[in-house]
Amino acid sequence: MEPQRSPLLEVKGNIELKRPLVKVASRLPLPGSRRKRGPDQMEDALEPEKKRTRGLGTTTKIATSRPRAPVLTTVPLTQGQTAAPKVPKKTGPRCSTAVATVLKNQKPGPAVPAQKPGTAAPPMVGGKKPGKRPAWDLKGQLCDLNAELKCCRERTQMLAQENQQLRDQLREAQQQATALGAERRVLEEELVRVRTQAEQGQQELGNLSARVLELEERLGTQEGLVQELQKEQLGLQEERRGLAARLEEQERRLQGSEAALLGSQAEVASLQQKTAAQEALLAERDERLHGLEMERRRLHNQLQELKGNIRVFCRVRPVLPGESTPPPGFLLFPPGPGGPSDPPTRLSLSRSDERRGTLSGAPAPTTRHDFSFDRVFPPGSGQDEVFEEISMLVQSALDGYPVCIFAYGQTGSGKTFTMEGGPGGDTQMEGLIPRALRHLFSVAQELSGQGWTYSFVASYVEIYNETVRDLLATGTRKGQAGECEIRRAGPGSEELTVTNARYVPVSCEKEVEALLHLAHQNRAVARTAQNERSSRSHSVFQLQISGEHTGRGLQCGAPLSLVDLAGSERLDPGLALGPGERERLRETQAINSSLSTLGLVIMALSNKESHVPYRNSKLTYLLQNSLGGSAKMLMFVNISPLEENVSESLNSLRFASKVNQCVIGTAQANRK
Repeated sequence: MEPQRSPLLEVKGNIELKRPLVKVASRLPLPGSRRKRGPDQMEDALEPEKKRTRGLGTTTKIATSRPRAPVLTTVPLTQGQTAAPKVPKKTGPRCSTAVATVLKNQKPGPAVPAQKPGTAAPPMVGGKKPGKRPAWDLKGQLCDLNAELKCCRERTQMLAQENQQLRDQLREAQQQATALGAERRVLEEELVRVRTQAEQGQQELGNLSARVLELEERLGTQEGLVQELQKEQLGLQEERRGLAARLEEQERRLQGSEAALLGSQAEVASLQQKTAAQEALLAERDERLHGLEMERRRLHNQLQELKGNIRVFCRVRPVLPGESTPPPGFLLFPPGPGGPSDPPTRLSLSRSDERRGTLSGAPAPTTRHDFSFDRVFPPGSGQDEVFEEISMLVQSALDGYPVCIFAYGQTGSGKTFTMEGGPGGDTQMEGLIPRALRHLFSVAQELSGQGWTYSFVASYVEIYNETVRDLLATGTRKGQAGECEIRRAGPGSEELTVTNARYVPVSCEKEVEALLHLAHQNRAVARTAQNERSSRSHSVFQLQISGEHTGRGLQCGAPLSLVDLAGSERLDPGLALGPGERERLRETQAINSSLSTLGLVIMALSNKESHVPYRNSKLTYLLQNSLGGSAKMLMFVNISPLEENVSESLNSLRFASKVNQCVIGTAQANRK
């Protein structure tokens, strides 16, 4: 057997030898068809080609088909030609091949029409060409193959009959075969060569069939992948359409937003211009407001100076239940300079002198003592009315002026009630200390809108027998009075501080109430002949105020001192009974000494003396910065409405009158 040649070389050899070309129908599926076909369903056809040899009209046809037997085509021969001997038939595993050459001594007949190149005659069922069946219809395919097999058998029988006829004709033509022996041998050699080529083509067809199966399998895989990709593509296309719609919507919204942005930008530009104008106007108004605030402070201070940097108020407490009512005319409150509508500023006290009684037993003549102060509060005056009169003075502490307010008087005259208020937590009974701090907190909050920031630090001490005690001490520090000393805050500093004393920052009324409650529990008190519970020490509540205006770089600071002095009674009426007589005597001497020093300091400041005896008393030394220089001072002289206390009341009123006559220089604000 000859070696296998490529189809291209085979076609070239067929053309050179002018032999029929064996053409194999394509086994690849048409576009759009996905049915896989096996090699049993493939048809190969060899298209006949007319060939003229040696001037004879001899045509040879080679047909190859897998599913059915080959069709034998007879060709009429010219007269004088003999039929070639019958070539034995070779059958492959799934195909059959037949070659016949018939020579007749007759005229050439019409040629059998050949099929178109590249086509194969499909089996006919019922005279109609069956349609393509799907790959899964195996039963239908089997029926088609059975029908095709039946047709092939019928054709085989018909060919057998025709072969028999040809054999008869062959026997008749054997006599003519001798002449054509040489030509037969040539044709036999050519037939052998054609068979060899057919076998090679059959082998190549098998290889191509296997290749086609492999390609069909790969094609199926690729088609599945293509289907998945198509589905994915459809999904992506749908997603793309959705994204495109969203993009269009976003673009429309973006265009609307851009239009709105342009409008907003124009509006912002307009607002910025308005804001700039308003800021300029605000700055101008702020400057004007600051100027007005400074002017207010100046006028406020001027008003306080016109009222006097040392002012004295007199307050008469009401008669308490169980006390005897004073006789009519004992205390009189003449109307003010402007008439009954003006608050009273004078006080008239009547006293009968028993030493000037007559021998006839007539009643002693009555002596009237008239006193004039900056303001007089009758027994019916309430706490709110008293604070309203000093609120402007408390305001000066925020403006940077040191302010000191005293409560002076004998035991039981209402000093502690005036400064701290009564028990029970009634707001109407609150004293000057809680009301002053509430007022300061409120005004500081208002001034914060103008750029001012204030801080408040409170301390509360008492001076008992010339020793300083911390009334805010807690725990083991209670009663450790010897550890508290008055010292300078620093080298070269004029500010005084109490060592080991608590300085508590406060910012609300609740904190102040807690401090007052603690101080009230720690204060030294004792029973005297004048009062069941008498304060035996000077209590000093100091509030250090610090203000700052960061925008303008301004700072101010000043202390507000609220002092509840001890009882100012003389020794005899205030002596305590019992084993503690000496202790009460020593307390009274220390109290009177410090009060005398206070009067001397005020007189020295009024006379502008070069030496002011601040250090003669712990009280005046502690209040040094709140008494002289730029300080503003107010003294409440509290007196009793009882006739039995007329002597102590006169002493208190005379002391207050001396203080009221003192004039201190112009106050200066502590500003930086």
